[in-house]
Amino acid sequence: MKRIGIDVGGTNTDAVLIDGEKVVSAIKFPTTSDVMQGVVNAIAHVVKEQPADSSPVDAVMIGTTHFTNAVVERARLQRVAAIRIAMPAGASLPPMVDWPDDLRAAVDPLSFMVHGGHEYDGRELVPLARNEVREAAMKIRDAGIESVGITALFSPLTAECELEAADIVRTLIPGVSITLSHTLGRIGLLERENVTLLNAALQSLGHNTIEAFKGALRQACIDAPFYLTQNDGTVVLADIAAANPVYSFASGPTNSMRGAAFLTGLKEAMVIDVGGTTSDIGCLVGGFPREANNVVEIGGVRTLFRMPDLLPMALGGGTIIDPETRTIGPRSVGYRITEKAHVFGGDTLTTTDVAVAAGLVEIGDRDRVKHLDQALVADLLKRIEVMVEDGVDRMKTSADGVQLIAVGGGAFLIPEKLKGTSEVLRVEHAGVANALGAAMAQVSGEVDQVFSGMSRDDAIAEADRIARQRAEEGGADRKSIVTLDAEDIPIAYLPGDARRVRVRVVGDIAFMKDTPNPKS
Repeated sequence: MKRIGIDVGGTNTDAVLIDGEKVVSAIKFPTTSDVMQGVVNAIAHVVKEQPADSSPVDAVMIGTTHFTNAVVERARLQRVAAIRIAMPAGASLPPMVDWPDDLRAAVDPLSFMVHGGHEYDGRELVPLARNEVREAAMKIRDAGIESVGITALFSPLTAECELEAADIVRTLIPGVSITLSHTLGRIGLLERENVTLLNAALQSLGHNTIEAFKGALRQACIDAPFYLTQNDGTVVLADIAAANPVYSFASGPTNSMRGAAFLTGLKEAMVIDVGGTTSDIGCLVGGFPREANNVVEIGGVRTLFRMPDLLPMALGGGTIIDPETRTIGPRSVGYRITEKAHVFGGDTLTTTDVAVAAGLVEIGDRDRVKHLDQALVADLLKRIEVMVEDGVDRMKTSADGVQLIAVGGGAFLIPEKLKGTSEVLRVEHAGVANALGAAMAQVSGEVDQVFSGMSRDDAIAEADRIARQRAEEGGADRKSIVTLDAEDIPIAYLPGDARRVRVRVVGDIAFMKDTPNPKS
């Protein structure tokens, strides 16, 4: 079966066409201001290398930075309403209290705090104040707001208040977009509310982006379903992904990690993805990115939901170097590297210039960097080596040496030997590992919630059932779904043998059930 994988980054857009497990064609080129035209061009390039009588493309997988960029740039965000169901206990800190001022102003929230919610043991705090929810809904309707985030106290334990409040809001505002916190976040109220409101602010952009990608595929004459990549290295049908844009925040690095796993066949390793502006270091566990179990900041907002455990570094192929202080980064020339870097006739010293001067890679005109002092080049390469070694050490969980897979367009910056690693692996197609990871991705389903009033076996079985159902709804073939991991933690302070259960399953895309499984 043929699949196209596309990864749209801030610096480069990468695309691959695969047939089964064979890479038919691949391309990397600078991202332009017209992202969708770039997608059309990428598809045209990888498809034209097929024989004229070849079979059509079966699916397209796209990874995009649209949603992360919107939060970071404080642009294209939708005005939202926040309904917090936690009074009287949750009155001290209002919604978005810890957001950066400029981001809060961009979202311009209309906030309401109503009575209701539950205690930590599942008991009702106070009855849900339905009349307060109705009053809030009418004010939201009158303000013309079309996206609402609803967060209730301890809703991951019991979602009754959020579900009932959502029904009331939908009755008064038909067609409104509603994000419920228990579907995204974990126990912590503020972090869960934060990710809920971020998701609500991205609803319009999510749907517009999906429609734009559909238009690009039509323009490229591709008649196939398409999927968006997710934070855990899997994909989901694009129309479903549009409802939860936050699940695509870190899809770029996770695509690269899945691509690295496929290219090497390794399931346990460390991966460094070196792009044009930044590098990300992560760990493969069972062939998938290790998940973060702590607070993750996105655009200055504290969140706690399904995100990969990554260490970003200001090191990329376009990273700017100050020759006087020998400081590396954090600024980058980004996609303008073909204008700004010395090897392309520019006036800005970049890490790529240093690598070319050292003979590590052939890019541009090497004669343009002959003037660089070799002592300077050697010192800068040593500084890069120390940066990477420090990053690897911070991500390791043991003192043993780890296998490090170097991927990304700037992988030539990674030294052959590094302290803390047993070996540094370089593979064919490493420069487009992100697009390859997208093309080979499977569909996942995940559950992370508290169950009570049932035995441990029954709780795990119920979580597994829900996870499989979600995977199937996301486009997975039911027969191919397998449980990737399952864990439970008893919660001693809750009654009814309560426990937090987390189950993750993966499966092949439904219409590709005969496709060989990826090596990863």
